[in-house]
Amino acid sequence: MLEQTAQPVHVPPGGGDTVFFVGDTYTTLLSGAQTAGTFAMLEALVPAQTGPPPHIHHAEDETFILLEGLLDFHVADAVHRAEPNSVIFVPRGTPHHFSNVGDGIARMLFMYSPAGMEGMFAEIGSPGRRGTQAPPLSASDVEALARVAGKYRFSIVAD
Repeated sequence: MLEQTAQPVHVPPGGGDTVFFVGDTYTTLLSGAQTAGTFAMLEALVPAQTGPPPHIHHAEDETFILLEGLLDFHVADAVHRAEPNSVIFVPRGTPHHFSNVGDGIARMLFMYSPAGMEGMFAEIGSPGRRGTQAPPLSASDVEALARVAGKYRFSIVAD
């Protein structure tokens, strides 16, 4: 039998640590510190016609659950149109990105397994408020991503 090292966690509505980054609003709902490193769960609010640059996570698998909106997920050489209640799994080492192709804000949950990548958001994002739209993507956001890529084991790739 495995020894349990994590304790139960309750995140109330409006809870979590929120930052604005790359034009999106990210809220860490469960961190690796809370799950004994097994996974991290975040919420993202993605404004219409935006999304992060193409990238690869070298040490984590990533799973997305779209709750509201319409996103195109570019995963390796395929494009998947995600509507609410869609689930997308991206194995580590796979180039991917998403874009909001709808008219309103998209809301999704996403998980990293194992945890660790969630630290990047707290390190380079600016303080935000859950449920609030972030300022637009800036050149300093892209520079910050490049600066911490090695630390968080990801690469920005050409589309």
